[in-house]
Amino acid sequence: MRLAMANALASPLGLRHRAGIWWDQGDAMDELEGIGEAVTGGLLARAVEPAAGEAGADGHTHERNCLNCGTALTGPYCSACGQKAHVHRSLRAFMGDFVAGLLNFEGKFWRTLPMLAWCPGDLTRRYIAGERARFISPVALYLFSVFLMFAVLKFTGAIDPDTESMKSGVDTAMREERAQLVKLEMKRTTALAAKQNVAAINRKIAAQKEELAQLDRVQKGQIIQTNLDGNDEAPRWVQDVVKRGQENPGLMVAGVQDAASKYSWLLIPFSVPFLWLLFPLRRRYRLYDHTVFVTYSLSFMMMLVIAGGLLVAAGATGIASLLFFVPPIHMYRQLKGAYSLSRTSALLRTLALVTFAFIAGTLFFVTAVAIGVL
Repeated sequence: MRLAMANALASPLGLRHRAGIWWDQGDAMDELEGIGEAVTGGLLARAVEPAAGEAGADGHTHERNCLNCGTALTGPYCSACGQKAHVHRSLRAFMGDFVAGLLNFEGKFWRTLPMLAWCPGDLTRRYIAGERARFISPVALYLFSVFLMFAVLKFTGAIDPDTESMKSGVDTAMREERAQLVKLEMKRTTALAAKQNVAAINRKIAAQKEELAQLDRVQKGQIIQTNLDGNDEAPRWVQDVVKRGQENPGLMVAGVQDAASKYSWLLIPFSVPFLWLLFPLRRRYRLYDHTVFVTYSLSFMMMLVIAGGLLVAAGATGIASLLFFVPPIHMYRQLKGAYSLSRTSALLRTLALVTFAFIAGTLFFVTAVAIGVL
């Protein structure tokens, strides 16, 4: 499991981790990497989540002065630096802190998720208004959702290329093409015996042989077919990318997945300007408000992907397909509640926001591909 926690805490927003998959490893390693992504996401989310308003467990002994800064203690936390009054010094306490840091958002978790699902507008408005200790912050929830999404998709195999099925399909196609070539050659032999013109048959045979040659390249691992090889008009960097893709397509796919996971935070700056366009003349709504809206919205969409992935893995494909209709409804409810809009205004802005979401998603996908292949 190639997770670098030091790099994770050093990167912007703490998103440095290893999400790439080396295709020659077994399923067990892929599942371990998926679990590692979830662990990393939980730890990073907890790292940015403020602890204000959360109750701490009382210890067995009580310090009179803070062990961190020396300030006189008047409660369970230091009034100067915020450290707990009692510090545990046992392995059991260490493991407890680890589990709490990974999964425990105290009561915030159960207050935030239901509101994110049913009253996203109310959640957004209340968080912007200052109710920070009651709910999980947008950044913490987003980090947790991103890492958990990639972990679930990896664990269920939803983002792993099925190389065995691909190879089997290529083998079947080659058998069919060879059979067709034999028929054409028999047809040409019959036509020659009857002294007929075989020019058209020869062209079909040549095309069939070319198709077999391309399938042979696919079978040997050169999966990306292109006419750029040897073409001096194509930029050199394009030729290099195509060559790498032909030589090791699995590694290229892994690079794109790794980039999509590492730079998932780009979805936020890509989306905020489009949301601002929906309220260009409303000065009371600032970029901060739009950023909170977008971050909560993206967190919900990723949780929706998680739910869909689990349903597909469980064989409930029909139910999973119904989740496709949830995002527009959620956007409508969040817009209407967060910005106090009328039904008509919220509906019109929802239609525009759905279009903007596709544009922002496309920009992110192109960026991830560019980063992953270069």
